[in-house]
Amino acid sequence: MTRMVTSLSALILSIVLLVSGNAFLMTLLGIRLSIEAVSPDIIGWILVCYSIGFVLGTLYVHHIIGRVGHIRAFAVFAAMAAVCALLYPMAVSELFWALLRALSGFSVAGVLVVIESWFSSRATNANRGALFAIYQIVFYLSAAGGQLLINVGQPASFIPFSLAAVLLTLALVPLSLTRMDAPVIEQHHRLSFFTLARESFTGVSGALICGVMIGSFYALGPVYATLVGLEVSRVSTFMASAIVAAMILAWPLGLVCDRFDRRRVMFWVAVMAGLSAVTVGVFGAERMWLLTLMVGLFTGLSATLYPIAVAITNDRMESNRIVSASATLLLSYGVGSVLGPVVMAQLVNVLGPQGLFYGNAGFLAVLAVITSYRITHTDDVPVAEQEHFIPAMPESSVVLSEMDPRNEEFQESPEVVEMQEQDLRQTG
Repeated sequence: MTRMVTSLSALILSIVLLVSGNAFLMTLLGIRLSIEAVSPDIIGWILVCYSIGFVLGTLYVHHIIGRVGHIRAFAVFAAMAAVCALLYPMAVSELFWALLRALSGFSVAGVLVVIESWFSSRATNANRGALFAIYQIVFYLSAAGGQLLINVGQPASFIPFSLAAVLLTLALVPLSLTRMDAPVIEQHHRLSFFTLARESFTGVSGALICGVMIGSFYALGPVYATLVGLEVSRVSTFMASAIVAAMILAWPLGLVCDRFDRRRVMFWVAVMAGLSAVTVGVFGAERMWLLTLMVGLFTGLSATLYPIAVAITNDRMESNRIVSASATLLLSYGVGSVLGPVVMAQLVNVLGPQGLFYGNAGFLAVLAVITSYRITHTDDVPVAEQEHFIPAMPESSVVLSEMDPRNEEFQESPEVVEMQEQDLRQTG
């Protein structure tokens, strides 16, 4: 396992640089647009273009990668993301920034498909669960660390944007120097929304509403913090603590999900996340410790809705349909991440900054009602027959779902099989 992680060190470093730079830029843009006095509803439309580009990227970047290869495609996508970061401060135009956000989302999707394909190609049936967890931990910690970079330079200057571009460009270096063989990327089929909804309506609903929660918070969280008067240094802590909470809460809730009916767990998670959102809306920034705690609970609980939705769905799927179902759930999450910022921006425009959390509480209430109805009108999957809970992460491509330990159709790549045989010969 140590040898495997060492061989992936270039990938891990590229992930750290890419994710931290991208997360930093997302928060920076929300703050900068607020400084420019752009109305919240326009900010929502601008920032949602990232999600639109990301969804389109997960659907179409496979064709580009297949045509030019992994290294060239990675260089193109990372360079596009870096160029977009440099162009923002050159012209503060709403339409121009919306276009840049779409290009950034498409580029980041392409980079993640390349990186996750390499990760998946190095996984074995013995270690893919550990690699799956390592990838997610590195991703979340990098995203949280990226928030702390907000304190570098004034958001109104070009320096923070240049720093984001530097990080995105440096992500090219480790992976471009790697000697690993390029993996094969396959186009994955998706189950239709209607087909999957008939088999797991709760799962599809949970993934979509999780997209609404996380998409709106990432896009408008910095705007909320700015509108309620938080200093830039506190905005970074505000966003970072929310991301760390999402990582921390995934594991204890996973233990709960393995011991109780998962739809009931989703119901209570939705209720508690909704109450946390209402608390933030009522008290705002009156007490910083309470704001940080409640926002952490809201985002942490909301982020777990996606892995719970995946678990609920997989409990009702045959193993050979897990990847196809995951592809549809990711698309459902993507639709929610497009819908969320637009709806919440309108509510912020009407109700003020607290509209972000009141609106999210309303969506969570809808999910609680849907889940309650399904519990009372459909049969439960016995706890003993439930698949083991895996804290899946929605901010990824469908390639990562291949590594899901529940995927019994996973096949090891020839390079990994050869590496295993070499290890056996050396130890023998």
